[in-house]
Amino acid sequence: MRMRFKPYAHDELMAADFHVHEPLIWGGKWHAQYARPEQPFVLELGCGKGGFLSQLACAHPENNYLGIDITDKVLILAKRKIEAAYTEAGRPIDNVKIMSTDIERIKGVLTAQDTVSRIYINFCNPWSKNASSNKHRLTYPRQLIQYREFLKDGGEIYFKTDDDDLFRDSLEYFPASGYEITWKTFDLHENEPEWNIRTEHEGMFTEMGIKIKALIARKLPGDAAVTWIEPKVLKKRKAAEEAAAAAKEE
Repeated sequence: MRMRFKPYAHDELMAADFHVHEPLIWGGKWHAQYARPEQPFVLELGCGKGGFLSQLACAHPENNYLGIDITDKVLILAKRKIEAAYTEAGRPIDNVKIMSTDIERIKGVLTAQDTVSRIYINFCNPWSKNASSNKHRLTYPRQLIQYREFLKDGGEIYFKTDDDDLFRDSLEYFPASGYEITWKTFDLHENEPEWNIRTEHEGMFTEMGIKIKALIARKLPGDAAVTWIEPKVLKKRKAAEEAAAAAKEE
């Protein structure tokens, strides 16, 4: 469902201390933006309305969190949920920030110096209409390889989805992008881990009888761990091989 434009969103976000107004200037300096910069730095990519982030960050003051989404009209809801969660807990909002950024173009927004410990990706757009749209998935190899630039060696990605096709394909995406899948389930709620936080989407899909799929993947060290090759490159290689074979036959 398309979300309506919220004319008040921009000004309200600009007035929030924990909203990052200029995300493009902090590459390599993210830790210093928090009250306790020595703490582990954790991302949620596609934080949406903030139901997950607000609960997670408030419950874990020992970590610093950054929630990212592409549009203010969604982020304003995350801002309000964070404020409500911290007010209820009687805590200052000092370990979480939110910002609007196109995650497909996250390179440079975060760098190797930012040393991310963990990434959460919850119920992202499956982009399953056709094969050409798959490249926009947040778990597509091109994206996963970008995350390697700032995710520390051994750092983890926690991924949840309701979409069967996205999960099936992601089981191939992660190993090809230099990650080891250390845990996976095709029914998260059958033996639900203690760490799971049920999001609004999760509750909705569960009520519909749709099973939630999930995995944890660990970043392997070294460029050699990445085996994925861009489809365009593969196509050019194949064309070159066919041309060479044809030349030999002449």
